[in-house]
Amino acid sequence: MIFNSLEYFLFLPIVFVLFWFVCKKSIRWQNVLLIFASYFFYGWWDWRFLGLIILSSILDYTLGVQIDSSDNEKKRKGLLWVSILVNLGILGFFKYFNFFVDSTETMLNNLGMQADFFTLNILLPVGISFYTFQTLSYTIDVYRREIKASRDPLAFFAYVAFFPQLVAGPIERAKNFIPQFSKEKTFDYEEASDGLRQMLWGFFKKVVIADSCSPFVDQIFADPSASSSPVLMIGAVLFAFQIYGDFSGYTDIALGTARLFGFNLMRNFAYPYFSRDIAEFWRRWHISLSSWFKDYLYFPLGGSRGSQALKVRNTFAIFLVSGFWHGANWTFIFWGGLNALYFLPSLLMKTNRKNIGIVAADRMLPSFREFYQIITTFFLTCIAWIFFRATSITHGFNYIIEMFSFKSLAILSNLKMLKLKANDLYTLFFFIVVLIIIEWIQRKYQHGLERMNFAAPLRWLVYFILAIVIMYHIGEKSEFIYFQF
Repeated sequence: MIFNSLEYFLFLPIVFVLFWFVCKKSIRWQNVLLIFASYFFYGWWDWRFLGLIILSSILDYTLGVQIDSSDNEKKRKGLLWVSILVNLGILGFFKYFNFFVDSTETMLNNLGMQADFFTLNILLPVGISFYTFQTLSYTIDVYRREIKASRDPLAFFAYVAFFPQLVAGPIERAKNFIPQFSKEKTFDYEEASDGLRQMLWGFFKKVVIADSCSPFVDQIFADPSASSSPVLMIGAVLFAFQIYGDFSGYTDIALGTARLFGFNLMRNFAYPYFSRDIAEFWRRWHISLSSWFKDYLYFPLGGSRGSQALKVRNTFAIFLVSGFWHGANWTFIFWGGLNALYFLPSLLMKTNRKNIGIVAADRMLPSFREFYQIITTFFLTCIAWIFFRATSITHGFNYIIEMFSFKSLAILSNLKMLKLKANDLYTLFFFIVVLIIIEWIQRKYQHGLERMNFAAPLRWLVYFILAIVIMYHIGEKSEFIYFQF
């Protein structure tokens, strides 16, 4: 089931009513409801893969208790490795088996050795990377004695399967999230109202921005040689907004939905396209994944301590693994490596923590220098996104070469040749500008509609207009990009 579907608009009110009116007096029954609702939500896509979530939940709940109960360091470490190997083994099989087979076959053939290995027709379970990392962080934290193991299986199973963030995050930490399933809930009207506003803003970003960018991006990226340089630039910019609108839109809907039930999920996006350097961008983009790799890979490798060579190694390690986490394709690894190269100068010059606060915090507009930094960072990010979207590294380089060839500067005639409507592009850019303006004004807050400091009739008019625009743009259901990861 996806958020932007009729099924979800029927499913959510039913679960909401059952949670607050039928199960209100019992935390255990609320958790039971959330578990079954989450399994129904996930099973709507393919019920066969429910077994993987249940297996992961049983495994890590059991191992967590055993690790927490033991004082034998050798046994504790062995149990931790069971959790790591089984979880990563399942993830590796479903996500990377064919990638490794194809890569090995290609390498051997390039060396003159004839190889023809078999591959499997494997369907990637939605959200497997997210809930795998979530349960892994739990067992690692229990092993480190940073948290106590959960003794409540209902709370733990609900933590793993919580439907708002099950398939695309944010990747929640057990120490922040599991206790919420043991806490008595009281309905908070203000919190729920703001959750609905956050959901509305998320739907605007997903349906109006991301889904409108999709046909332009698909057509322009399909054959870079068929597009002029300006159109290829437009395609790169539109993909940047497509993936932002798609993923941050999902996050806003997830966080808003969770707040309807009295749960607080961690923030996953903090207006990343207003970043002044790449280091700041990665503190603001997919925060739950970036912090996961920092805590469970970067710091154990030594972080920024040690020699310059170790700093470089650790930086590349975290970005390359992050790229590989996104998908079984060399394009993602290259994308990660390119971002590592972007990040290195600020790390080596120790300026990576320079831009911590909000840009132009006490001003309406940024300074010229801040504006230049934002545009430069966005440009570098767009170049990297090209490889993220490309079907191969060669495809990505061809796109960039064609984009900067300037062999043709035609825009309208080229769009017509690609069977893309210029009026649709103008409308899309108008809504992108609306997105930028609203998020710039709201950059101090959690989401674009958090603070609406004007009269109630005008606020409701804004909500009504957004709802109408969203309904107008809802067409064929479009899945979220990050479902494939």
